[in-house]
Amino acid sequence: MFRQALEDVVPLKPSDRVVPSPKPSRTKDSLPFSAPIADDLSDHGAGDTAATEYLSNGLNRMTLRKLRRADWPPQDSLDLHGLNNDAARKLLVTFLHHATQCGLRCVNVIHGKGWRSEGRDGILKVHTRHWLKQHAQVLAFCEAPPNAGGGGAVWVLLKTKDKSSI
Repeated sequence: MFRQALEDVVPLKPSDRVVPSPKPSRTKDSLPFSAPIADDLSDHGAGDTAATEYLSNGLNRMTLRKLRRADWPPQDSLDLHGLNNDAARKLLVTFLHHATQCGLRCVNVIHGKGWRSEGRDGILKVHTRHWLKQHAQVLAFCEAPPNAGGGGAVWVLLKTKDKSSI
C-alpha cells in the first residue's frame, strides 16, 4: 500500500549546495597558547556560611545598590554545578580573567544552593563567595534575583580600565 502511494513520486534533482561540516568542538588542548593564569585564591577562612553581599574597600554603598537593581546587567554567566572545589576554583579564576580581558562589567556566577547540606549553606556556595572576595578584579557582588538563580547565584561587578564608570 505504501509503495502504491509513492508510485508517482519523482525524486528531486541533486542540488549544487555544499553541506557544511560540523565545526570541531574546542577543548582545553585546542585553545591557543596563553600565559598561565595565576590562581592565588585560598579556601582558608571560608567558614560555614556564605556572605550574601560584598563591597570592596573604598566603594560607596550606592554601588552595591545599583548592582542589586541591575544597573549593570550580567553580560556573561558561569555555571559551577557538579564541580569539585579545585575544578570550580580554577574555572572561576579563568572565567573572571577572560571576563576582565573582554571588558565585561558584570557577570553571573551560578554555584547552586547546596540542597544536600542539611541546613547549612552549600560548600560551593560558601567557597565561591569566599574566592570572589579575594579576587583582585572583583569590586562587589550580591545575590542574584530569584529569576536569575536567587541564593544559588551571585552577580559580580568587575573592575574596568575606565575608573569613571562606577
